[in-house]
Order: sequence, then C-alpha cells, then structure tokens
Amino acid sequence: MEKFISLFIVLTLIFLCYTQSITADDVYNVADMGAKPDGKTDSTQYFMSAWTSACQNLGPATIIVPQGRFLVNQQARFSGPCNNSALSFQIDGTVVQQSNYSAVADDIFWVGFHGVDGLAIRGGVFDGQGADLWNCKLSNNDCPTGTSTVQFTNSSNIALKGLTSLNSQLYHIVFNGCNNVTIQSVNISAAGNSLNTDGIHVQFSTNVNIYNTAITTGDDCISIGPGTINLWIENVTCGLSGHGISIGSLGREPIEAGVQNVTVKGATFANTLNGLRIKSWPKPSNGFVKDVMVQNATMINVYNPIIIDQNYCPHQICPVQDSGVKVDGVTYQGIHGTSATEVAVKFDCSKSHPCTGIKLEDVNLTYQNRQANASCVNAAGIVVGYIQPPSCFA
Repeated sequence: MEKFISLFIVLTLIFLCYTQSITADDVYNVADMGAKPDGKTDSTQYFMSAWTSACQNLGPATIIVPQGRFLVNQQARFSGPCNNSALSFQIDGTVVQQSNYSAVADDIFWVGFHGVDGLAIRGGVFDGQGADLWNCKLSNNDCPTGTSTVQFTNSSNIALKGLTSLNSQLYHIVFNGCNNVTIQSVNISAAGNSLNTDGIHVQFSTNVNIYNTAITTGDDCISIGPGTINLWIENVTCGLSGHGISIGSLGREPIEAGVQNVTVKGATFANTLNGLRIKSWPKPSNGFVKDVMVQNATMINVYNPIIIDQNYCPHQICPVQDSGVKVDGVTYQGIHGTSATEVAVKFDCSKSHPCTGIKLEDVNLTYQNRQANASCVNAAGIVVGYIQPPSCFA
C-alpha cells in the first residue's frame, strides 16, 4: 500500500511539473526575447524566434508585443503548419518599418502568414512608413512596386480585431487563398496621394467577414479579386479620396475564377472617387460576377456612387475588345445620398456579355440638390420602389 501511495505521489508531481511547464511556456514576449522598443533596433529575429516557439508549442500560445515601437526592418515570414491551432498575437505597441523603403520594397509582403490554421491578432499598429515611396512614384517611374504590409496566404480560421494599419507602401492587408476569416474594428489609413494602397484585398478566398471597419486610403477601400466566394462586409466606412469598394479589376487573364455571393451592408462612403464599383478589362475572359447584394449604403459627395465599368483600363494603351466577364444578379437596395457628378448611376457593360439581372430598389441619389442622371450601356434590370435618378434600363 505504501509503495502504491509513493508511486501515486511521484506520478502526481510529474504531472504537475508537466502542466506547469506548459503554462509557463505558452506566452512569448518579444521584449523578453531581446526586441528593443526604441523604433531603431531591428527586432525581426526576435519576432521570428517568438513565432518558432509558439508554433512548436503543443497547446495554445500567445506572442506579446508590449508598448513601444519595434522596428521590423526585414521581411518577416511566419509559416505553418503549427503544432496547435490556437495561436495569437497580442499587440500593445507599434510594429514599424523604416522610412527608407529600399529594405523590403521589392518583396511581395512585409509581414506574412502562410499555411497557418487558427490565428488571432488583437490590437496594435503596423506602420509601413510608405510616404517616401509614394513620393517617388509621383515624381518618376523608376521606383520599386512596394510591399504589402500584412499578407495571409493559404491560411484558415483567421481573426483580426482592433488592429490599425498606417501608411502601407502598397496594399495594407491581403488575403490570398484563405478560408474562414473574421475582421473586426480595424482601422486603415494612408494619404490620398498614396498609389495602390488598397485597404483590404481579398482573392481566391472563401467565407471572409469584415465588420465595423474604417478605411481611408488613396486606392480601393476594399478590393475583391478573382476567386472570392461568400464575402460579407458590414458597417464599413470608406473616406478620403479612395476608390470605394471594388469588385475587380477582373478579366485581366483569359482564364480566371469568378466572384460570387458578396454582401455589402450598411457602408458609408464620404468624398471618395467611387462608392460601389465592379470593373473588368475590355478583353476576352471566362470570369464572372454573380449574386451581389448591397443594402443600406450612404453616399456623401461621391464621384461615382454606383458604377459598373467593363471598359476599365488605367493605362494609355488599352485593348479594344469586349469584356468577357459576365455580370449577373446584382442588387442595389436602399442606396441614399449625394453624388459629386451629374451621373450618379453608371452601367457601362460589355456588348458581347451584357450586364443582366440588375435590381435597383429604393435608391435616392441627388446632385447639388437637384436630380441626378443615370447612364446605361448594354445593361438590363428592374426597379422597385422609389428610384432617383430615374432608371436608364430599356
């Protein structure tokens, strides 16, 4: 009996030591690992070391970024698969790139997550310090493309909450090949002259949800690329001189995945170039857009509140063909506010692949306190309820 009790005590002590070691090791503070919060000392290696430890942890693990400015002056690639599906970053400080854009401007991303299942990022600021690169692009053409601030690739079950992204060189937050993503209370900001600084870009991804987010950039507030399925956008504010929420550009390639089941609910656009836009290149493609629902959007002095542009070409030399992208089943319901131009609703669709199934319901857009106009080319649809400007459907 005494031997049994002794064995029991030994096993209990081993178990307690094991569980205590897990509890002690599941939090990794980058400052404790050597990162300096001075904004001057490169902390990339310490972030990577924290990730390696957290990823190898058998239980849930949290990486802490405390208050202060932490310089990550190199590309940081956080890769899975990990030993657990409950990783998190708790960011109380700022992760900053140096203002000299040459360090990472030729990389696709600055901070990247690849092949990760189960990741939450809470709070914090990512500062891309992209102003010097924007100025380079505005002054001449001999500049690098720039890097996206945060990119998620081939990852699942991702949650972002309370994150702020400032002054990205290129896109702020990118999801490529991801599934089950939730974005809440994110703030994204860049100057109005910042080229290609899309706020959130989604492509080849499914079940992405964006809530209660404010975006002011020099390009698309949210850009929706090929292969996006089941995207939900709710209570998003787009401001400054940005380009609104854009599906596309699509049809760049002849063989391309389509966009399906997109919902935009309760969006506000203030002084933007576009509000709700679908754009495709004027050349052959098997791409498509279908089953899009826009509800309860507010326009405040928006240049193009509602626009489908199937002759999109931002270059001087453009293809002179019809867009092959088929647009079908797009509903605009409860769209109100003011247009900065006389044409508040514009559907410029392909002759060979006309836009079909467009529905306008309870739309009220005015221009300088008077009636605005609508323009239709190769577009067909129906109207329900009060419509202003009057429908241009044949």
